[in-house]
Amino acid sequence: MIHPRYRVATALVLVSASLCLTAPAPAAISSPADTVFPTLGNAGYDVTAYDLDLVYHDDTRLIDATVRITARATDRLTAFGLDSVGAQVETVEVNGQPATATQREEKLTIAPATRIANGARFVTRVSYTADPRMDVPGSGWVYTDDGFAVGGQPDLAHSVFPCNDVPSDKARFVIHLDVPSRLTGVASGTLRTTSTAADRTRSTYVSEHPMATELLQIVVGEYTVVTRKGPHGEKLRDVVPTAKAAQLEPALALTPGQLAWVEKKLGPFPLETYGIVPINTDVPPNFDFTGLETQTLTLYRSTYLVQPEAKIASHMMHELVHSWFGNSVTPRTWSDLWINEGHADFYGLLYRYEKGWADSRGYTTMADRMRYTYAQGDLWRSTSGPVAVPTAATLWDNQRYTGGVLVLYALREKIGEEAFNRVERTFFAKYRDRSAGTEDYIRIASKVSGQDLTAFLRDWLYGTTTPAMPGHPDWTVTPVTPTPSASGAFSLFSAPPSLPHDAASATL
Repeated sequence: MIHPRYRVATALVLVSASLCLTAPAPAAISSPADTVFPTLGNAGYDVTAYDLDLVYHDDTRLIDATVRITARATDRLTAFGLDSVGAQVETVEVNGQPATATQREEKLTIAPATRIANGARFVTRVSYTADPRMDVPGSGWVYTDDGFAVGGQPDLAHSVFPCNDVPSDKARFVIHLDVPSRLTGVASGTLRTTSTAADRTRSTYVSEHPMATELLQIVVGEYTVVTRKGPHGEKLRDVVPTAKAAQLEPALALTPGQLAWVEKKLGPFPLETYGIVPINTDVPPNFDFTGLETQTLTLYRSTYLVQPEAKIASHMMHELVHSWFGNSVTPRTWSDLWINEGHADFYGLLYRYEKGWADSRGYTTMADRMRYTYAQGDLWRSTSGPVAVPTAATLWDNQRYTGGVLVLYALREKIGEEAFNRVERTFFAKYRDRSAGTEDYIRIASKVSGQDLTAFLRDWLYGTTTPAMPGHPDWTVTPVTPTPSASGAFSLFSAPPSLPHDAASATL
């Protein structure tokens, strides 16, 4: 479900000890380019790198944290904003000089001591204290009995660290973790260094590919790192609860075979490593989804993965496909989420049916499932909007998942499987390690297929009624008729509640 985000009750003015504040900082400069979360994002700069240093204290459960943000100014800046909420900010510096900072709701506005020139590179350093147990709706911390993990999607990364919390501003990450030696700390990317002293272990992880803020994963707890090789030598590593390693191994051992299958569809694995983190607490109070595709380390409920292969493998494929669509190719705005979830469900379903496993409704072929889904088309458009027009309340509805699958299926029926496969690979190749939007996909599909698919795909993605399915003139859409509301007035069907992330997945 989509939780309301934590709100700071009062505006706090934070001053570096060596700087005397004589006037409040200017209002934050926002960049409301995303209609789903219009308050997030900040104009005037592009982030190139985050350097995040976390020191975890298991006695207090608190984290002493510092984030260094390297950015390039795209305008002349006397002040700029960071998305931030819930952190106890202590000091702020810009280019090594103390700066003033004002916290108001979810925006940290920073006024540097010296104006930043357009085009200049600048480094912002924010020191703060974080509490993963922040027991408020919408926290990006997933706290467990022995530590924490991170679940920043879609708009919660800024509750973990101050950042430019929009998927389009991808950056390189360096993550330093300092934890008690009895615990294990792992983060997105590749382990570069590790050292132990005074019963504490310090590790540094580096992302080899740019990453959106919402995809960061940091996990600390009683875990064991299990490594294995993929079908073409890919580096695989799972971060497994030590006490459950044997129980979870059958599920985790499925990854190499799944990777071999999807690479035949989409090409070589696009990131430096892949693995799964089955969360160490069965039902943490703030972990209300099945899986989350944080980059290079997918977060899962451990209880989900102990089921038979036929129950879990298509969902595991769904999360693996996100390495291509969602992680490597990131949505430009959250309205483009169907690209992530539609593709993940599309290949997850293909995998299920190729393996001969019936889905939760008893269907055993893609065509049968799509015919059923097609019948729901107008209902979903009336309750959840068109496929590429979500709101914050409907972001995780079926329309972004199976509705997205239906769009891809219609395209494949329109242009043929061979052309469709070329569209998929061409789109990925062009936007690998970048962000892409719905119109980008439409342009690639038209160019590769040799047909102008603009009107066709826009009808499927933005239309308020479901278009005819190519090649299936006998498929029909269930009519949507007004029904009486409680007040006696007439309305369309009541909108279904938003489901937890990936609980709406057709692959479940």
